Formats: sequence, C-alpha cells, structure tokens
Amino acid sequence: MQRLFINLAIASLLSENPTAAQIVPPASRTAHVEITSGPELEFARDDLAIIRWTTTNPGGDDDHFAVIRYGTSPRDLSQTAKSHIRLNRSHSETLFRVRVDGLTPQTTYFFTVTSTGADGESDGVQSPVHNFTTPAPGEQIVAYPQPK
Repeated sequence: MQRLFINLAIASLLSENPTAAQIVPPASRTAHVEITSGPELEFARDDLAIIRWTTTNPGGDDDHFAVIRYGTSPRDLSQTAKSHIRLNRSHSETLFRVRVDGLTPQTTYFFTVTSTGADGESDGVQSPVHNFTTPAPGEQIVAYPQPK
C-alpha cells in the first residue's frame, strides 16, 4: 500500500510539472576519450583564431568546455581560452571549437587542446603541441567554410 502511495505521489508531481519528467540524468563518462581529428586551424584573422578538433564522445554531463592553452612559445602555454558546448548523446563523436581572441597579427602561436565537463573535471585527453600563425591585418585564413 505504501509503495502505491509513493508511485501515485510521483505521478502527481510529474503531471503537475511536466518539465520535471524531461530532466535526464547525465550519461556515464567514457573510460577512454581519444582525439580522432585535429586539432587544426578552422579560421583566423589578424586578431583571432578558431581551433577545432573531434574526440570520441566523452559522456558525463551534457555541458562541456573545449579548452585551449596557448602562447608564443611552445614552453609557455600560459594563456587559456575556452568555449561552452553541449554533448549530443546520440553521436559517437564530439566536435569541439574554441575562439581565441586578442591575438597579434603575423605571430606564431603554440597550443594544446583538451576538454572538460561543466564541473571542470578533465575528459582525460590532451593533444600534443601544435602551432598556427595569424595573418597580416586585413587578411584571413579560412580552412573550413563558416556556418551561415
């Protein structure tokens, strides 16, 4: 009888608040996340760049961050840029993109990429050091067509 009462109480709450019925718990975190493509320069102009890479789906909370650590020396990657993304649980891979602002024209930057959950916990993957060079003022590099 008590179990029936609890089930009726839950059903009552869900029917009064349909949003509560739509909340899905986080997916299990993937044991081993792997970079499957990139990282690579997607777009750059004299003062900004967009870096992209793809990993196996890390799982966990749907809210994630793409993170890049960068600098003008491969031994000093002390600057950080990050962009919020949402995981798609139905996809086996996740595309991460980070916009890096405040760059200097015609300068070579070195970087590594990683990703974290919304809680800041690393997904356990980090790229080796890569680099790109920003173009001269008024120029741009377009490695992938930009979204419309």
